[in-house]
Amino acid sequence: MSNSIFAKDGTAQGVAKQRLIETIAGPDKRVINDPYASHFIMGAGLMKLMGHRLNSWLAKKLAPGFHEHIISRTRFLDDLIEKSAEEGVEQYVILGAGYDSRAHRLALPSSLNIFEVDQPEVQSRKLNKLPKELSNSENITYVSVDFAHQSLTERLLNAGFDQTKSTIFTLEGVTQYITKEAFNMTMKEIAMLSREANSIFFLSYVNELLNTNPKDCFGMGYKNPEKKAKLIKNLSAKAGEPWISFYSAEEIESVLSQNGYSIKENVNFEDLNLLYFKSVGRTLPENQIFKLEHFVTAKS
Repeated sequence: MSNSIFAKDGTAQGVAKQRLIETIAGPDKRVINDPYASHFIMGAGLMKLMGHRLNSWLAKKLAPGFHEHIISRTRFLDDLIEKSAEEGVEQYVILGAGYDSRAHRLALPSSLNIFEVDQPEVQSRKLNKLPKELSNSENITYVSVDFAHQSLTERLLNAGFDQTKSTIFTLEGVTQYITKEAFNMTMKEIAMLSREANSIFFLSYVNELLNTNPKDCFGMGYKNPEKKAKLIKNLSAKAGEPWISFYSAEEIESVLSQNGYSIKENVNFEDLNLLYFKSVGRTLPENQIFKLEHFVTAKS
């Protein structure tokens, strides 16, 4: 499997930046809290001095709704992981972990075995930036994979992954950066790894309409949707991580079904806006809504 996960950390830094912006809001105004995000961001100190309001204003000037879209994805997956752990899931595999910090910032049981999978260069940068003493560190296994020459299945099994234990696999913010062939291969390996026990699989994907009809990927009245779609893709490409794969709901359902998974939930920010932002007084109007990325939960 080649071209599978990040070769660089530009996108990982970008997502961590949004988590930092949210974290520096007041406790009664934020949707997530990530005390570790600042370790991965250049200029984190300046961002903290600027405060949440100014950072949010700058993000809105670039693309209204982008920050809230990322945070809704983060919170949705936070809730899924915590609920799954409460219901007895025994293993958690983070594919393309990047600068994910859920293992440390969520209230997860020490009995949950966590496997963070990524390329060795990314993992090395992450471990160098994290504080040395962290909660739940004893039940985390870092699985470095050279996807061009090594098998994900083999590396996970060698790292202690137990095929008889229930598992949640997550692939957050990755599918748009990898080929469809690589995604299909990843799904086949996950299906093989989970064939002996129940499993949950989370993935996010970018709607193919972003290329063919961008207006449908934003809320009604969103200003210049075609221009914003192009801007988002161009910024990612300039960071060295272009979006190369886009999907329809039917295509995602087909890939999951072929590998023994059925979709339980398929949502986007439009569905989560009220759920997460109303209680903190920050519900976005329709003309600031992102609908370009979907968050899917499936079960084997």
